[in-house]
Amino acid sequence: MNETIDVVWGDGEAGTPLSAFDAALADAGIHNYNLVTYSSMIPPGRRVVEAERLDATYGVGAPVGTVLAENEATRTDETIAAGLGWIRADEGGVMMESSAGSAAACRADLREKLADAKRIRDWNWEGEPELVVHEYTVDRTGAVVVGAVYGPLSYADGELR
Repeated sequence: MNETIDVVWGDGEAGTPLSAFDAALADAGIHNYNLVTYSSMIPPGRRVVEAERLDATYGVGAPVGTVLAENEATRTDETIAAGLGWIRADEGGVMMESSAGSAAACRADLREKLADAKRIRDWNWEGEPELVVHEYTVDRTGAVVVGAVYGPLSYADGELR
């Protein structure tokens, strides 16, 4: 398992919202993988780093664990934002995702979600929440993504391990 969780982001334009989403994934370097959705937990000992774009190559179609925030729009000059926020504790950490019409709204939503996550866990919290928010103004049909890449899942003897 990787020691780090890489936070990446991107935006893109295309003819349809799904194609724009694919373009945004490409901008972030995560378009050639089968993204396996993770909920929000950061295992103890894993560091979260802002990488902007994924440099690792896992192989086309590799299943890759990811927490993903995304937003698409089809109106010219519409602003969209997506973001991830996380906070650490001795016991591990919590990551939350958000999408909104502006970076400011996305940040406010993330701070509220992380405060709620802290309230329901009796953990030894460390420091302040960290946020990565990416805002984009659409030309025609656009998308924005922010993803936390936990790394590839491995297969052995035809079974997921």
